[in-house]
Amino acid sequence: MIKNDLLLRALNNETVNRPPVWMMRQAGRFLPEFRNLRDKYDFFTRCRTPELAAEITLMPIRAIHTDAAILFSDILVVPQAMNIEVQMKEDVGPWLPNPVRSAKAVEQVIVPDIQETLGYVMDAIKLSKEMLNDEVPLIGFAGSPWTIFCYAVEGKGSKSYDVAKSFCFTQPEAAHALLQKITDTTILYLKEKVKAGVDAVQIFDSWGGMLSPEDYTTFSWNYIKQIVDALADETKVIVFAKGCWFAINDMAQSKVSALGVDWTCSPRNARYLSGGKITLQGNMDPARLLSPIPDIQKMVKQMIDAFGKDNYIVNLGHGILPSVPVDHAKAFVEAVKMYGS
Repeated sequence: MIKNDLLLRALNNETVNRPPVWMMRQAGRFLPEFRNLRDKYDFFTRCRTPELAAEITLMPIRAIHTDAAILFSDILVVPQAMNIEVQMKEDVGPWLPNPVRSAKAVEQVIVPDIQETLGYVMDAIKLSKEMLNDEVPLIGFAGSPWTIFCYAVEGKGSKSYDVAKSFCFTQPEAAHALLQKITDTTILYLKEKVKAGVDAVQIFDSWGGMLSPEDYTTFSWNYIKQIVDALADETKVIVFAKGCWFAINDMAQSKVSALGVDWTCSPRNARYLSGGKITLQGNMDPARLLSPIPDIQKMVKQMIDAFGKDNYIVNLGHGILPSVPVDHAKAFVEAVKMYGS
């Protein structure tokens, strides 16, 4: 029995005294103890070593006392398992030396055996659960098929993902074949995560906002929906699609348990577009955690007032920035815990 089950209660649409709080990318980056490990081990070594991944997963629970842990990993372990080489380059970020840009290249992409290729993630989940000792829920995650597709085709991060979009528009058959392989792999991957012990999962569609509303439905949402439908009977599914306010209404009519909202969509609009009943998550601008602490406290209260304390999970509108002082992150969490008292 999880001692602090606020997150799960919010995902169940239950009445709560205050909303739960956690932060995307909370496992690392802004914490000094994370940076110490980063200096000793390269990125994918940290992801692939269960003891390191579990230790990093628990760091924010110890440091800032969020209401949920999110497993330390990366969305790009999935394409790695699919026979797509992914490197993490200093000052560049993700680097894929052999981008997938033809039907022949798509044929080389596999739907892998999850335990064989990603068993280390399941080991990290089991170890994290053991170390958490039922204090708070553990969230597992995956990238959306479109977001993984963007990296696989572009070969690196981009401001516009023109190469990825061009592949969709000039070779749609190959593009859909790749998206389906990513979708099938992600479903298998998340199901294994649930078996390993995660209490909820989140799908990150970081680059969905690069698409027009019509193209978003075709190349992103239709694939995310397959994942939601496959997982909904097994666990709670949160979908966070950055820049995709235009799709909130469609997404809210699916089997999702909650929808993440970025800071460009107001609480009022998010409630209106989602029909007012589904649990929403978000949506403070991560850069706002650089504000003075009294301002952070005031904004948190205003945000909860605007969303309402029920059917709501306090979070940022994207991942926490590495430059955020720990005491500012702690103030964000504590302001939520003080709400209504």
